[in-house]
Parts: sequence; C-alpha cells; structure tokens
Amino acid sequence: MPETTAMVTVSLHYWAGAKAAAGIEQETVEARTVAEALAIVGQRHASPRLMRILNASSVLVDGRALRGADLEQPLTQPALLDVLPPFAGGSSSSKA
Repeated sequence: MPETTAMVTVSLHYWAGAKAAAGIEQETVEARTVAEALAIVGQRHASPRLMRILNASSVLVDGRALRGADLEQPLTQPALLDVLPPFAGGSSSSKA
C-alpha cells in the first residue's frame, strides 16, 4: 500500500498582514497537506486574526497558486508556502 500519511516539512513564509498577525516572517511545521499546515500554524498561534488572514490569503506552494481542493492534496516532498494576504489599495480621489 502506498505511503499517503507521511508528514513532510512545510516552510511557511508570511507576507504583509500575515507576517504582522503571526508575529514572525517564517516558520516550519510538519504536515501531510497544505490545509493541515495552515491549521497547525493557526492553532500554534491561537490568533483569530491570523486564522481570518490565512483563510483569505492566496497560498503559493513552490511558486504555484493553490486553491480549494488543491490545499487538501497530499504533499509528497518538503514544500515552501508563501502566504499572501489580500492587498487592498485606497483611492486617492476620496481625499480632499
């Protein structure tokens, strides 16, 4: 039977608001999927703000964007995750 429950090293790199909410720029966890890695760091930091940001963020794995069910795919080798929170810009036209 193939090994599908092996944990791999997942290095997370936080950007902008995710970095501020986590209080660190990067960290490493052992996980089976990207979704599990995100859940682990959410529990580790016990921060509702960080969880909201993680849930709204774009996640790049080794430079490739993952969404939806892709986050649940088993990881087969160590991975680098970039956590990119939504970036919002304001309009200068609203200023007097």
